[in-house]
Amino acid sequence: MRSACLGVVLALAAGSAASAATVYVDQSTAPWLGFMNVFELPSTGGGFVFANPWGVADLRATFNDVASELTLSPNSVNDASSFWYTPSGGPGSQGNKIMEANLYQEVIGGLSGQTVVFQGNVLSNSFTSAHIARIFIRDFPADFSSVNETIVPLTPGPFSISLNTLPGANRIVQWGFQVRGVNVWSTDVAPFGTAVIQTIPAPAAAGVLGLAGVCAARRRRSR
Repeated sequence: MRSACLGVVLALAAGSAASAATVYVDQSTAPWLGFMNVFELPSTGGGFVFANPWGVADLRATFNDVASELTLSPNSVNDASSFWYTPSGGPGSQGNKIMEANLYQEVIGGLSGQTVVFQGNVLSNSFTSAHIARIFIRDFPADFSSVNETIVPLTPGPFSISLNTLPGANRIVQWGFQVRGVNVWSTDVAPFGTAVIQTIPAPAAAGVLGLAGVCAARRRRSR
């Protein structure tokens, strides 16, 4: 497993002994992770198919650090198999699966028992009804047997969501974005729209976050 230090703001919550942590939308150099859940289409029962770690770029998550932007696009698989597309992959083919792409960062233990706040700014969301984009904070036990979460639609404008995480040395707290919808052949994605989120450049983030470090170990699970 790979570990990395993440900057967060740690402060005492007003009028209580509980602490709070604020996290932001970091740029590409942060330890972003990807996880994909795959389901059958609703027309074929909607059953669960598989779940795997997924490369960030393969989630169709593109960072432009110069412009301070993260763009989320429809899920696409460059595999022409009929498993993924009907009748097979290629321009104009129909997606054959529902893909739930999760782009996130995480901390193990260091944010447990705190109020975690995730803040940022959604510049645009032009996804059609074929895809749903959401913002989340999730809190898991070490075995991922349950989830405590806050999840909201990704709508244009500033956002600030929070979650009271549960105490526990090995609990896993994740924050990020999810795009769920039918897979689309790579040359056909434009009509399905995108979402663009503002990122915080590293020097600015250092000032905003106060350089409070929380070390995270890389894990391979999201929901």
